[in-house]
Amino acid sequence: MSVLSFLLIFPLVGFCQDSLSTHYKIYNTSTKTTATLENVINDMANADVLFFGEEHNDSTGHQLEYLLFKKLAEKYPGKTALSMEMFQTDCQLVLDEYLNGLIREKNLISDARTWPNYKDYRPLVEYAKTQHIPVIAANAPSRYTNMVTRNSLSSLQNLSKKAKSYLPPLPIDTAVGPYYQKFETIMGGHGAMGGMQIYQSQNLWDATMGWSIARFYKAHKDFKILQLNGGFHSEEKLGTVVQLKKYAPKVRVINIASYADESFDDPDWEKFAKMGNYIILTDPKLPRSYQ
Repeated sequence: MSVLSFLLIFPLVGFCQDSLSTHYKIYNTSTKTTATLENVINDMANADVLFFGEEHNDSTGHQLEYLLFKKLAEKYPGKTALSMEMFQTDCQLVLDEYLNGLIREKNLISDARTWPNYKDYRPLVEYAKTQHIPVIAANAPSRYTNMVTRNSLSSLQNLSKKAKSYLPPLPIDTAVGPYYQKFETIMGGHGAMGGMQIYQSQNLWDATMGWSIARFYKAHKDFKILQLNGGFHSEEKLGTVVQLKKYAPKVRVINIASYADESFDDPDWEKFAKMGNYIILTDPKLPRSYQ
C-alpha cells in the first residue's frame, strides 16, 4: 500500500510511527521490562494467536493495531490472518466478496452491518484487501445474542440448522470462576438478578469468537492470527481465550491488554500485571475516536 493510500485511509493529523511512539508505552509482564512492537512480533515465533484487547474508542490503540497487523504480515507473508469481533459470522460471505474486489465498500458497510466506528477498523480491512490476507468474521450474530439475553442459552436449540451453522456446537459452555466473578463485579453484584442471561450472551460472544478462530487455526496451523476484541473478552486470558482453548487445546496464545489510562505519565505496571502478556498504555489526553 502506498503512503498516499494509507493517509487517505487513516486521516489522523500528524500520524507517523515516530510521533505515535510518544503516545504509548508497552510493558512485558513476564520480564517486567518495557517493550516495543517488534518485541511483540518476535514473540509470535512461539505463538499462533495474538489477542489485542482494545478500548473501542482508543484512537491510539487503533493505530497500534494497524501497525502490529502490518508488521505481523511482513514477518509472515502469506501466513497471516486477521480475526475481528467487529464482524459477525453470518457476514463472512459479504466480507470475503469485498476483500476479493467483487462488491463495493458501501455494500460491505450496509450488508456486513459494520460498526458505527468502522473508520477505526477500515485501515486494517483495506490493508488485508490489498495484501490478500484473510479476515475472519468472528462474532456471533447480534440477533442471537439478543435472543439469549431475553430467553437464555437454551433458546438457541430452537434455531434452524442454517442458523446454527453460524454458531459453535450447542450447548454453549458457560464459563464459571474468575470470569463470572469479574462479570458480577461489573454488574455491581447483581449477576443473579436478570444479569445471568446477559452473562450467557457474553459467553455466546466469547464461544463464537473462540470457535471462529479455532476453525481457521485448525485449517491453517502455520498461520499467525491477530484477533481484535474488546478488552474484557481476553483480559487475564479469560473469556474468548478460554473458549478458544476448548475448541483448540494446543493453540498458543499471546494477549495484549490496552488502556488509555490516567497513569500514562508514570505507569504503575503492577496494577495491570495480571491482565496480559503485554500491557499497552496510551495517552488519555489524546482525543477519543468517538465519545
